[in-house]
Amino acid sequence: MRDSNLPGTELLKTVLEPLLDDFQYWFTRSRDLLETEQISFMSDQEQSDLLLRVKQAQKELNTAKMLFTATGGQVGIEMATLMPWHQLVTECWNVATRWRRSREV
Repeated sequence: MRDSNLPGTELLKTVLEPLLDDFQYWFTRSRDLLETEQISFMSDQEQSDLLLRVKQAQKELNTAKMLFTATGGQVGIEMATLMPWHQLVTECWNVATRWRRSREV
């Protein structure tokens, strides 16, 4: 629900800025895991491919954050851009969860 007292730019800063920070946090954690650990249930190629997708998403995210900052928070991001990032973060969470569980055994 939109707060009618917030102008568009403030609404974008309130919602989008923390979302972009969250994506950056989870992509960084995922990249660290994929670069430092051998994920036993993934082939080397699968792990490498996932790492490449995370690196690409980080580049896209950094570009979006630069535009957002350069325009003073006046530029939004389309859902068509955000959804693949969300799906990638979800995929990385699933890998990390499964990896932690495999280490507990």
